[in-house]
Amino acid sequence: MAADGDTLRALLRAANALLQQRRYHAALAVIKGFRNGAVYGAKIRAPHALVMTFLFKSGSLREKLKSIAQATYAHSRNLAYFVFTYKGLMAVQSRLQGKKIPFHSFFAACIGGWLVFGENNPINSQIIMYLLSRILFGLARLAVEKGYIPQPKQDPFPLLAALMWGTALWLFEYHRETLQPSLQSSMTYLYEDSDVWHDLSDFLIYNKRTDNK
Repeated sequence: MAADGDTLRALLRAANALLQQRRYHAALAVIKGFRNGAVYGAKIRAPHALVMTFLFKSGSLREKLKSIAQATYAHSRNLAYFVFTYKGLMAVQSRLQGKKIPFHSFFAACIGGWLVFGENNPINSQIIMYLLSRILFGLARLAVEKGYIPQPKQDPFPLLAALMWGTALWLFEYHRETLQPSLQSSMTYLYEDSDVWHDLSDFLIYNKRTDNK
């Protein structure tokens, strides 16, 4: 047992020594990026899938748990692959050109996005829509910062909120098929299911009755 413990400690020391080697830093950063992508993807998707599945999906408990696990795995895997691809391409470009330039980031992310998130499925669609909203905000702020757009005299956020909600509910009421399925489910729960009840049970306690009354 003591020999096994000595061997383990020696392996740990060797691993820690390897991690401190600067010449391996780029390759090790790619590996840790894969790890962080997998962990972060699971942390983000698991609670979201749990809530959305139990709120809006029917089926047995086993089917719901399977759906949660599949969604969590897909998000975790895709984010891990993307970070691995992005950091790997960044390291290769930097090594080839001898320095890091802004185009490297754009090019590496484009390739990673095409390879990893190019398939049009519910998980990828949600991630791309999440990114789109953040990118639009970021580009607007950058345009103001660079002077391409004048600094607003008043906070434009109230107007933006009004336009976003107005457009969202107009689409829901008259062009529902254009909205992402989870948003359709959320809006149906909020704005349509609240129009229907039979007694106090499905007015305050439940959203819908499950009996045949």
